[in-house]
Amino acid sequence: MTILPDQPDLATVDVSGVRRKINIGLLEGDALAPGDWILIHVGFALSKIDESEAKAALEFLESIGQAYADEIDALRESRIE
Repeated sequence: MTILPDQPDLATVDVSGVRRKINIGLLEGDALAPGDWILIHVGFALSKIDESEAKAALEFLESIGQAYADEIDALRESRIE
């Protein structure tokens, strides 16, 4: 994470290997440092979390994606003719 010097409410972070600019203004007062885990939603940092929380959140999101993919596959296989 790199806090932008000319815009202290913005930081550049790594999101699953992609560099993104996010707003960290809601975390004012939290000490942030490179390597911290941050819960992000629509470009805003909502809270600082620990690594186990981050892992659980990522696993949950991946399971939602897999459930969606499974549902699409099931729909494709159940054509009514």
